[in-house]
Amino acid sequence: MENKNLIFDYKNFLNNGKTERECVSQIIKTAEEAGFKNLYNAESLKTGDKVYIQKMNKAVALFTIGSEPIEKGMNILGAHIDSPRLDVKQKPLYEKDFIVYLNTHYYGGIKKYQWVTLPLAVHGVVCKKDGTTVKISIGEDENEPVFCISDILPHLAQEQMKEKASDFISGENLDLILGSTSPEESSDEKSENKDKSSAKNEILKILKDKYNIDEKDFESAELEVVPAGNARDLGLDSSLILAYGQDDRSCAFASFKALLDSSDFTKTACCLCVDKEEIGSVGATGMGSHFFENAVAELIARLPGEYSELKLRRCLAESNMLSSDVNAAYDPMNSNLFDKDNASFLNGGIVFNKYTGSRGKSGASDANPEFIAKLRSLLDGSQIKYQMAELGKVDQGGGGTIAYLAAKYGMNVLDAGVSVLSMHAPWEIIAKKDIEYAYKAYKLFLNLE
Repeated sequence: MENKNLIFDYKNFLNNGKTERECVSQIIKTAEEAGFKNLYNAESLKTGDKVYIQKMNKAVALFTIGSEPIEKGMNILGAHIDSPRLDVKQKPLYEKDFIVYLNTHYYGGIKKYQWVTLPLAVHGVVCKKDGTTVKISIGEDENEPVFCISDILPHLAQEQMKEKASDFISGENLDLILGSTSPEESSDEKSENKDKSSAKNEILKILKDKYNIDEKDFESAELEVVPAGNARDLGLDSSLILAYGQDDRSCAFASFKALLDSSDFTKTACCLCVDKEEIGSVGATGMGSHFFENAVAELIARLPGEYSELKLRRCLAESNMLSSDVNAAYDPMNSNLFDKDNASFLNGGIVFNKYTGSRGKSGASDANPEFIAKLRSLLDGSQIKYQMAELGKVDQGGGGTIAYLAAKYGMNVLDAGVSVLSMHAPWEIIAKKDIEYAYKAYKLFLNLE
């Protein structure tokens, strides 16, 4: 029986969380409604307390304090909340032959050709010199305009069609159409006096009137271009979900929902949602930063007893973590790319991926079998389906997660998430049952002793 409330909440999370900032905002709002408080507002902590800490509005960690001393470690669900997209450049606005464009730079691993001729929306923030921040979301309401990247008509595409798929749409041509104007009538006098930026000026006027944004304000903006539209049921049986950003917001949602719906932990329970995984977990809000380590240090400083670096090191080394990230679902239309016996399937349950990386396990996190056996024992006693899988055939490619960055502390880490079909496409596919299995598995894991 489908958990309709869970799926409803999940689709709302996707619809209202198309950027990292929007995801963090939703997570904090929901957490506060469930009794979580900002860690910096807590002078001391005790068993059962619920706190969160965020970084630059793009990464967040939530903790529920367990009854065991923190040195005994935590149970951590770690996911990322960034997704492949197009980012707006800092000097993006230009007009070319009566059409106004917004210049972009793609983010993460995409197939560039998939982003043309789609209705697109712009989300993000514009930070002004006076200290104010303007939130932007254009293209989601049915009464709002959308944006688009044009493509060549097939009648003129003979040369384009000879190019490799990776080349026939270049990154520099992934620019959004923002507006247009009519060409002036042909005459020498009008050609000399014609305002060649009339359409651009009109766009700037709209931005000024509606958002109080000047062209220079793009220099301190963070604007992301994403597919316009809401998550939808897919298939006549409505068993699947078609939506943008399910890698990895499906696992992020199931993780924080599992934490919020659980209590009375022995080990301190944590849900960690970080940024920048799609470009290597870099920056101040990525898993490669000290954000999580610093957050745990702040936590320990508020618990009974004296803070020490040794407590922090022992806590991290004794922790268990599920790197809550998705896996590629077996694709019957491209079965030659998969080792079917070691592939994950839609509706097959939460996916445990012992190792990631590419080809010879390059860049992999490789989980200890003792930890996997413990999780198998935990789930085999429940009605939760799980499957063991890897991303694809050995020489076909590969991928990574945040697992290796957590494993450096010496903790047990295993990749565990849902299967995704059409991963990294503007619209990705998952099974509703797999969200439910992941949510239930994460809840059980948080009580692992």
